[in-house]
Amino acid sequence: MDFSVKKLASDAGVFFSRAVQFTEEKLGQAEKTELDAHFENLLARADSTKNWTEKILRQTEVLLQPNPGARIEEFLYEKLDKKIPVRNTNADLLGQYMIEAANEFGPGSPYGSTLIKVGETQKQLGGAERDFMHSASVNFLTPLRNFLEGDWRTISKERRLLENRRLDLDACKARLKKAKAAEAKAAAVPDFQETRPRNYILSASASALWSEEVEKAEHELRVAQTEFDRQAEVTRLLLEGISSTHMNHLRCLKEFAEAQATYYAQCYQYTLDLQKQLGSSNGEIFPGTFVVNSPHASSPPVSPTSAATIPVVSAVAGASNNTTTVDSMLNLSDVKPPSSGTRKARVLYDYDAADSSELSLLADEKWRPQTLTG
Repeated sequence: MDFSVKKLASDAGVFFSRAVQFTEEKLGQAEKTELDAHFENLLARADSTKNWTEKILRQTEVLLQPNPGARIEEFLYEKLDKKIPVRNTNADLLGQYMIEAANEFGPGSPYGSTLIKVGETQKQLGGAERDFMHSASVNFLTPLRNFLEGDWRTISKERRLLENRRLDLDACKARLKKAKAAEAKAAAVPDFQETRPRNYILSASASALWSEEVEKAEHELRVAQTEFDRQAEVTRLLLEGISSTHMNHLRCLKEFAEAQATYYAQCYQYTLDLQKQLGSSNGEIFPGTFVVNSPHASSPPVSPTSAATIPVVSAVAGASNNTTTVDSMLNLSDVKPPSSGTRKARVLYDYDAADSSELSLLADEKWRPQTLTG
């Protein structure tokens, strides 16, 4: 009990001494030990790393989970050391609603079958999004969070301890300065003409006491200086480790970029496959139809003769100089020869004749060119 009381009293004295020193420094009444420029740069770099890491971490969390309620729920699960439940993404929900609607409208109908195809694609997009969120959380967010909750806390603790050691050092310097001033004052030549010798004895005794006080203050200063130097070296090593932290975060950032690229590539492939299934490509040419120049298409101008002439696919395909063009528009293996000498055509676009030598056509019009018979 006595030891605890003594320790408590000692700690209270140290705390009071630090508070006095800190207050006097703020008021400009005490000197402060300044750190070297390199050390100050390390401190500024560490503070900047901490601040920007926090911002990047928070914004990445918002990117992966825009719902603040869901983020709070995940945070509570992490603090309680419980497994975060699997949550459906918006794409998953949309795909589920589409499939349920298709089942109600009839999966055999054109609308229902299309809803099923789009819904399945939305589910694939949701799965890709979940994979990206998991990869980004493990490979990017976790290292950033570990730095803030681990390394940075250690750095902050050592910095606070260094600040306390500095306050102790400056307090010792102030006590030594005061003790030396008092010793010099007490060591002043006494008045030997003093009629009372007792005053001379007291003056000599006070000088001896102040000398002892100066020796004690010098010893405390040496101890404080040693502790300050040791703590400064420990803190310096931790601050220099920020370079390793940057390298680690660089590696994690590259993994995040790769995961994001993979995610968007998967999304593009899924939507491209869906587009092919729905036949919504603008450049698709259906087998058995003829190519007609559309006035709405952005193509170079052609002569009236060539615009009025409707080329037959098989005839064009027979020309060696146009084989590449035709093959890029349709698969020739899908074109079947006519059963008779007459060929039929379906018009894809409206066309207004420019003169009497051309024909005016309407979209989806069935037409049998007489010039191609026989």
